[in-house]
Amino acid sequence: MPIKIPNDLPATQTLLNENIFAITETRAITQDIRPLKILVLNLMPTKITTETQLARLLGNTPLQVEMELIHTKTHESKNTPQDHMIAFYKTFEDVKDFNYDGMIITGAPVEQMPFEEVEYWEELCEIMEWSKTHVTSVFHICWGAQAGLYYHYGVKKIPLKEKMFGIFPHKVEYKNSMLFRGFDDIFMVPHSRHTTISREDVEEHTRLKILASSEEAGLYALMSHKGRQIFIMGHSEYDADTLQKEYERDKKAGLPIRLPKNYFPDDDDTQTPLSTWRSHANLLYTNWLNYFVYQSTPYDIRTIR
Repeated sequence: MPIKIPNDLPATQTLLNENIFAITETRAITQDIRPLKILVLNLMPTKITTETQLARLLGNTPLQVEMELIHTKTHESKNTPQDHMIAFYKTFEDVKDFNYDGMIITGAPVEQMPFEEVEYWEELCEIMEWSKTHVTSVFHICWGAQAGLYYHYGVKKIPLKEKMFGIFPHKVEYKNSMLFRGFDDIFMVPHSRHTTISREDVEEHTRLKILASSEEAGLYALMSHKGRQIFIMGHSEYDADTLQKEYERDKKAGLPIRLPKNYFPDDDDTQTPLSTWRSHANLLYTNWLNYFVYQSTPYDIRTIR
């Protein structure tokens, strides 16, 4: 089944060009199916790019998905046209009286700041608290995962000596995890972050289960009881050229940046990077939507507690 997205969202044409089944609101209302309602709190500065990346993955499943976008009221996006924000984004005030089958909280380029100094921290805390009673399963990404672990469990982030930057091999630790059902023994994931979390800090919480990790990149996937909260430390949603754009941006700005590991063929940044994680990204989101959202959410979405 397709992903249902607003009629004029820029991602629509991109997905159709990639042969991903997407339908507009106009067509969706003629189908007698209750779609899964997925709320996306987009904290990334390049909002249109992130919308498209997530819509691509949410749309590649047998389920009909209705994606709704929100942003924080306490921060004005400087990298996305205001008319796009007005046309496609709501605020928490607009959605707080509704329930959702699933929710995604994205990463954000504020990881080197203390959580409490982030402009929208109080608003984010309100949203994360609300999600415990209004959303079946919340999927936290990168800084969003660190923020969620800190807010819900007090797990602190730890600064890295140098940026974790590249594509790293991972393995599943908890073999019975439905989130990683069908995964290969080794799978690749992009990382781009300056902070991490400690395994010892996580293991202090019996309600948290470590699902997958990397020898070099550290913990990758964790979840709370029954998958009501899922924390993903990497960026499986990234496009093949996302790290290349970050690398070139930082080089141009004169920032200390190393070549992303395991990314450019022969470590030659003049060559086109290859995506080595796309199939696993699709499987990750398909498993989340199927096992932790669709199979768990009530038909009457108003009864989510």
